[in-house]
Amino acid sequence: MELVLYNTLTRKKEVFTPLRPDEVGFYVCGPTVYDLAHIGNARPVLVFDVLYRLLKRHFAQVTYVRNITDVDDKINAAAAEKGEAIGELTKRTTQAFHEDMAALGALPPDIEPRATEHIAAMVAMIARLIEKGHAYVADGHVLFEVGTMPDYGRLSGKNRDELIAGARVEIAPYKKDPADFVLWKPSDPEIPGWESPWGRGRPGWHIECSTMSGAYLGETFDIHGGGRDLVFPHHENEIAQSCCAHDGKPFARYWVHNGFLNVNSEKMSKSIGNVLTVRTLLQQAQGETVRFAMLSTHYRQPLNWSDETLVQAKEKLDRLYTALRQAGDVPSKDAAIPEAIEAALLDDLHTPEALSALAGLASALNKAETEAEKADAKGKLLAAGAALGLLQQDPEAWFRWWPAGETQLDATEIERLIALRDKARMAKDFKEADRIRDALAAKGILLEDRGGKTIWRHAG
Repeated sequence: MELVLYNTLTRKKEVFTPLRPDEVGFYVCGPTVYDLAHIGNARPVLVFDVLYRLLKRHFAQVTYVRNITDVDDKINAAAAEKGEAIGELTKRTTQAFHEDMAALGALPPDIEPRATEHIAAMVAMIARLIEKGHAYVADGHVLFEVGTMPDYGRLSGKNRDELIAGARVEIAPYKKDPADFVLWKPSDPEIPGWESPWGRGRPGWHIECSTMSGAYLGETFDIHGGGRDLVFPHHENEIAQSCCAHDGKPFARYWVHNGFLNVNSEKMSKSIGNVLTVRTLLQQAQGETVRFAMLSTHYRQPLNWSDETLVQAKEKLDRLYTALRQAGDVPSKDAAIPEAIEAALLDDLHTPEALSALAGLASALNKAETEAEKADAKGKLLAAGAALGLLQQDPEAWFRWWPAGETQLDATEIERLIALRDKARMAKDFKEADRIRDALAAKGILLEDRGGKTIWRHAG
């Protein structure tokens, strides 16, 4: 089976063939660290985490680079608003991002460069663009001259005028053309800045990713990923400056973009007050629940997050973990990724189809009769789950998780009440047994009698 990906650049699904045999270079735009990550930030992390896992199974060497943007005007504004030093803000929010993404089961990238560590390389690239006639200095700024890039707009499929009409482009008197974009801009004394041939200043956003991807993957590499909102202007401008700096050499060969994410059919916005942070969701649900919910929609499709999203994901994961729980202590047999799962993922990361196949594997485990059959079915279910970053917990731990803010019953106390209920049932005092069951249910503890044994789980 071959990996097929939808390439935004060609607008079609293509068989993926790496630039170098059995080696893959893979870059994804990372966070701008000025606040806690929201679910829109999390979606590309999870989408490309699934791709990363898939690539590692099929290619001997995969280099996954995801940057940290730690110099940006949003960071400067947030630090000023909070009265916090910029370095402290970026340190705190970067740590929070790492913690939140780990809670969602995302593997760390192989390399995580920070923009502030690559300023010299950015200055060098900008100087090269000026030398080659693709950039100019004006009023303390350095700007890329879009008119020097003949096929500017190829990625987004629009001509320059359409792009400018539909985008928030800064109109400035020092620009030769409204479409020209900033590579370097001057810094006031109170905000970060570095010395350059054009004065003390800081890089524009687009030049950061071009420089960092090139530093670790080379002038031409295999896959560039990110959210659909980055197609224009960010990725379009990355292509322009990178190709022009490197004498027309191709930049990324495959462009993979995940779709937009809305909350209750509206775009997330601070003004609306509907921004959902990952940290908030992790107080309501386990990380795997959030991950399952994200993967339930194909990555290229819009994802509408509603109040029911987590509820539905939790119900489906409960069924999967129930199958593992019912298998008991039967050791799982080592298994390859089931073909139905792998085929779905190789077909442009079709995670909804893979999740459907996962449910089928759980059903097979439930129907298994002999210990050998259970071991085989359990191994396949766990292998399939690992391919998606799911089913990574002990089933008992899964069912005994409590949301933040709820009064948590002590497990020892629960077991004591279950023992009293068992005693009442043995004495045929079913009224007392039902009273204990109902009292536990009122506190969110659900009991299940199976095979002469009572097991419990938290309903949350």
